[in-house]
Amino acid sequence: MLRQNMSQAQLLQWINEVSFAVTELTLYLDTHPDDEDAMAFFHHFKDERKKALELYSSAYTPLTVDLAPNNNCWQWASDPWPWEGGCN
Repeated sequence: MLRQNMSQAQLLQWINEVSFAVTELTLYLDTHPDDEDAMAFFHHFKDERKKALELYSSAYTPLTVDLAPNNNCWQWASDPWPWEGGCN
């Protein structure tokens, strides 16, 4: 689903969706660690989330400190957050 031509709002929505899937699959796998299909879905959505976060970081601003550039890591949160009107 991740497309290079997504708007900022669409990309942020995709991050929210895949993050939700990762969280839910993590909880499921806590009690069903042998479910190979669930594990495959987990890895798929975890990879999608990582790609989406990296794309958002490079196109807009890092959402987490671990995606901030090393030379500017303490100013990673200086841009407006999406809920502060930073997402158009």
